[in-house]
Amino acid sequence: MTGDELDAALAAEYAAIFGYDVVGAHLTGAEQDTARQAEDAHRTRRDQLLLKLTAASASPPVADPAYALPFPVTNRASALKLAAELEDGAARAWHGAIGATTGADRGFAANALIDCAVRATHWRIRSGAKPTTLTFPGAEA
Repeated sequence: MTGDELDAALAAEYAAIFGYDVVGAHLTGAEQDTARQAEDAHRTRRDQLLLKLTAASASPPVADPAYALPFPVTNRASALKLAAELEDGAARAWHGAIGATTGADRGFAANALIDCAVRATHWRIRSGAKPTTLTFPGAEA
């Protein structure tokens, strides 16, 4: 399990972890708990991917100290929008990784794509965004 696509997936996981810190700061109650769970899922997937890459003698990229957000996040509405975009971005990266992997690693990438797509749909539903689902999650820019 090595390659540019997996490096991109790892970078997307790093970005999602960073972004969820911003998202969580603008949510409360159950939504904030859901954001925390999402961040934990991305941390777990990041750690699993780092282990896989290291076991394959790859040199995985390190996280940037900070990431540029696509827009200002100043309230609940913009936080929910960012959460969906974080998941869509990770889904795109994992979509690319599916073609670069085989066997169990391809299953890992596919499950990551599915997880991100489901979570993005959740955030779009919470925010009232339309459409709530994407026809081909991860394939659309």
